[in-house]
Amino acid sequence: MEAVITVIGRDAVGILAKVCAGCAECNVNVEEVTQRILRGTFAMIMLVDLTGANVELAEFAKKMAAIGEELGVEVRCTRQELYETMHHV
Repeated sequence: MEAVITVIGRDAVGILAKVCAGCAECNVNVEEVTQRILRGTFAMIMLVDLTGANVELAEFAKKMAAIGEELGVEVRCTRQELYETMHHV
């Protein structure tokens, strides 16, 4: 199963590193990453593969949200299929 992780918030050192470390702890593979800093706001989208994850999606999403709270940014994790459906025109 694939998921999309979005991260938005004030730019700070270590955001990408901590989100990736959280993925690694859960054995979640990061497949694609795009990020930008827009006038001091950090924006990132990651496509991850949860096939080998050692936790369920709901638990992983909570872990990502907790990392976001620690960093002062918003981190959301959504099943890739749902993300595509929500944004299909």
